[in-house]
Amino acid sequence: MDLLDSMKVYVLAVEKGSLSAAAAASGISSTMAGNHLRTLEKRLGMQLLQRTTRRQHLTAFGEDYYARCKEILRLVAETDVQAQNLQLAPAGKLRITAPLTFGAEALMPAMAVYLERYPEVSIDVALSDRVVDLVEEGFEAAIRIGQLPDSSLIARPLAPYRLMICASPDYLARKGTPRQPADLSQHECLSFSPAALAHWRLTGDQDDVCSVPVSGRLQVNHGQALRVAALHGMGIVLQPTFLLETDVRAGRLVQLFPTHALPSRPLSVVYLPDRYRSPKLRSFVDFLVERFN
Repeated sequence: MDLLDSMKVYVLAVEKGSLSAAAAASGISSTMAGNHLRTLEKRLGMQLLQRTTRRQHLTAFGEDYYARCKEILRLVAETDVQAQNLQLAPAGKLRITAPLTFGAEALMPAMAVYLERYPEVSIDVALSDRVVDLVEEGFEAAIRIGQLPDSSLIARPLAPYRLMICASPDYLARKGTPRQPADLSQHECLSFSPAALAHWRLTGDQDDVCSVPVSGRLQVNHGQALRVAALHGMGIVLQPTFLLETDVRAGRLVQLFPTHALPSRPLSVVYLPDRYRSPKLRSFVDFLVERFN
């Protein structure tokens, strides 16, 4: 006899108070229900139920075995549901949020690949640099930059958010090319905000760290706008690699201090733990890990 079927009959016999009631609930005969119980007791070498003509009583071992059977059957049922979900094609609307620059410049090109791969999924993307509450605002996932605080959210790490220092050939021709990090303090430096502008940290080949005080007359709270400002020769820019590398390859910008390392920031996708069983969310998270690892 199948062990799981015998466990189910035993659990029903305990909960309904008799083998005959368990048989009726299982759609089998009382004789078959008795056979299931005897099979279990023979397998275990222990008596599970003490039966009289009027009542049945759980033995001490039978009570413990009942609890274990309940847990085993729960886990089996849960695994079956997970397997069924895995077989379902991702479908439906997915609401996600991401930082402005990363969302526009890195996530959007990736979404073209994702949507082609999963034609039954539609995505509502909200770009914002504030920390969004997933529960309160109805989002299923968020991409976050920086160290994550302790929370109930599940986080999957992506590739670190790396930075690059660049300037246009026109700016360098007019103002000169900085030869060492300290020279940056003599140049117009473009930045996301005054706070980000105070010091730029560069690490050389010998792990020597140089913290350079920088300044500039232009701050803009949008990475793409800073890129455009740099392209127009307005100064030296420190922005994510994914935002500037195409212009560097095309010669529109020149990378400065390519042998120096710049601080990187963690990049993660976060989601609520009970949502990952959703095929659409699981497919999206797995895609991000694949695309940005």
